[in-house]
Amino acid sequence: ALHDDTIVFTAEGDLWKVNRCGGQAQRLTTHHGLETHATISPDGHWLAFSAEYEGPLEVYVMPLHGGQPRRLTYEGLDERSLAVGWTPDGRVIYSTEHFSTLPNRQLVLIDPQSLAQCVLPLSQASEGVFTPDMATLFFTRLPPQSSNAKRYQGGSVQTLWKFAFPKRKRKTSPEAIPLTADYPGASKDPMWWEGRVYFLSDRDGTMNLWSMRENGRQLQQHTFHRGWDMQSPTAHGGRIVYQLGADLRLY
Repeated sequence: ALHDDTIVFTAEGDLWKVNRCGGQAQRLTTHHGLETHATISPDGHWLAFSAEYEGPLEVYVMPLHGGQPRRLTYEGLDERSLAVGWTPDGRVIYSTEHFSTLPNRQLVLIDPQSLAQCVLPLSQASEGVFTPDMATLFFTRLPPQSSNAKRYQGGSVQTLWKFAFPKRKRKTSPEAIPLTADYPGASKDPMWWEGRVYFLSDRDGTMNLWSMRENGRQLQQHTFHRGWDMQSPTAHGGRIVYQLGADLRLY
């Protein structure tokens, strides 16, 4: 996770914080269960993440500087609530199968103060990012396929979609639009910055950073790694932090 000059990452199953220029990292958690999927609030004060504190993998929030975690979700053992990000108005985005009648992950917004939940009107959604006005969501329908096979192009491949929320109530619901249907491989981890959607794709054989306009056009490649795939990118303020092998890198 990235916010201004602060990076939060998982190592040894715990959360750590470090300056974006490097230096000594500060351990934020010490529980024996895993703490993963860290994401920092827009104001830089709070850290949401998924943890196994009470058995099930649920979403928690804590101050970015450290402190007592507070549980946000109570979905149950089989649902695996995964922190995805934050909305511009300060709600946590997470994915879960709890509200679906099928084994589909959906995106849910939760207010960290009132715990009020809002299930987004998408039957399948696993990763997602809002535009600053919250009028549009860029998302992947499916979660990462479990085999982690390189250059996977099967039925569980992640692709990017766009959903524009209706400005007023209508009799029919709007449709989500596929943005990366031209490529049969993976396009995932959507991020938004200044009118472009940044994402990871293995179009050149290795998972690298790409971007496109909000309509899916003007595709551009930004990194050219070979061998190790880019993983777990997060964008903030015109920078993207990501994992490459055993290292963190900043673009």
